[in-house]
Amino acid sequence: MQQLKISPIKEVLKHGQSIWYDGLATDAEFLSLIREDGVKGATTNPTIFEKALGGGDSGAQMRQLCAAHREEEVFKILAVEAVQKIADLFLPVYEESQGGDGFVSIEVSPLLAHDTAGTIEEARQLHRRVARKNVMIKVPATREGIPAIQTLIADGTSVNVTLIFSVERYEAVMNAYLAGLEERAQNGGSIMPIASVASFFVSRVDTSVDKRLEDKIAAASDPALKKRLESLLGKAAIANSKMAYAHFQKIFTADRFQKLKLKGARVQRPLWASTGTKNPRYSDVLYVDSLIGPDTVNTVPPATLAAFRDHGTVAPLLSTGISHAHAALAELESLGISLEAVTEELESAGVKLFAESYRKIIEQISKMK
Repeated sequence: MQQLKISPIKEVLKHGQSIWYDGLATDAEFLSLIREDGVKGATTNPTIFEKALGGGDSGAQMRQLCAAHREEEVFKILAVEAVQKIADLFLPVYEESQGGDGFVSIEVSPLLAHDTAGTIEEARQLHRRVARKNVMIKVPATREGIPAIQTLIADGTSVNVTLIFSVERYEAVMNAYLAGLEERAQNGGSIMPIASVASFFVSRVDTSVDKRLEDKIAAASDPALKKRLESLLGKAAIANSKMAYAHFQKIFTADRFQKLKLKGARVQRPLWASTGTKNPRYSDVLYVDSLIGPDTVNTVPPATLAAFRDHGTVAPLLSTGISHAHAALAELESLGISLEAVTEELESAGVKLFAESYRKIIEQISKMK
């Protein structure tokens, strides 16, 4: 009798990682992802929500919304309704995992990325409007976003911190989470229901670093130098992520968190984001295969999820090769490629990209009026 093959997506669970779906799908598709693959949550962003504008809802409903509300409010209504629907589908996952999984994320306006007070206000409003216990409010990890994260955690809001590119900024995110928990506990609030993930972006780091390496390779005349540069292609993103995970392990095994854990606190799991492979020379499952490890999430776009289901390799590689990761990053610095400069540029570009998507949506809604 032929044994049924278990989905690699479900196999990942054995190593302490949850796979979330980065996108929108039909109810039937989400239920299949949950049942057949063991998908544990979903993430959204303004770009993904462009699909909602051309979806199955009647044109008459859209016209009514557009006639009654400003463009920004129309988008908010669409986004909130979509997230509520997805959250209801994942509610059994949330309950089965006792609040550890089953989350769906909704993002504050990317136009508020550098506005601490505005981010807090909108996040609180979204939290009230969505009114689902398994929803995370997405807040960017800009310098202005860090204090907003602490305030929202102190409020008791579950937060998905997004657009993290550097280990240094990631440390600030983890400290904001811990400070928020401490503040809430000190004020007599329960910290047990609070969950948070820190979305550490992956593939975009390789895209940016590889471009710099290729420019240097093209300009190099020394064969030995060319070889050094070529050996680093496609290495930065995984190395950066592994260093981030090492910092996660250090902070969440230290006394500061252990005191909070006694009061019911959960770790703030690293969530690997931007895990679709952009370079066709690399494996289409590179950023899933390489980042499997305990207490983590990987939010995977549809095409990458299908590829991983088909030919993914499940092995706990996240904590392996740390010395090689450190050496690769040090070699980049020695060759004049500053990861700090790369990640600052990526953060700025990420904020701009989401803001452009948001403005595009508002323009589309405006044309429907």
